[in-house]
Amino acid sequence: MYKTVIALYLIVFSAYVLFTRQPDYFNGEQIQASIKKMADSTSGKAVNKAIFSVKKKEYAVNADYLFRSYQPNEAVMVIYEPAHPEKGAIYSWWGYWITWKELTASLVLFIVLFQVAVNITKNPAPEALIEELEAKPLRRRKYTG
Repeated sequence: MYKTVIALYLIVFSAYVLFTRQPDYFNGEQIQASIKKMADSTSGKAVNKAIFSVKKKEYAVNADYLFRSYQPNEAVMVIYEPAHPEKGAIYSWWGYWITWKELTASLVLFIVLFQVAVNITKNPAPEALIEELEAKPLRRRKYTG
């Protein structure tokens, strides 16, 4: 049972990840970018940004992410939607495909729902057990024609 539940979780989570990425994987374009230290517009601190150009206009996207670090002048791939290049993202497994918030939330939801299902089915009512034991299996024909 555990293998089936885990396989189902992986299939559903993979389908969710494939079709919910922003910028969209299927409509997005990839371009080479370079990491540079720049002052953040809100806090004023120096943060890593991926700099890339589209149609002679330069864009900067955030390169800082949990458990991922880049060095200045490092080359990275950025994915962006042609209509909104300013909303691009660094194209990597950790940070684009798998985000820590989604992974944590889906694992917590999986564990909670699995525990609820186990606790509901663990102690059935005595009437349900008696009904199950008294039920006669349906006779099925071996060959239907």
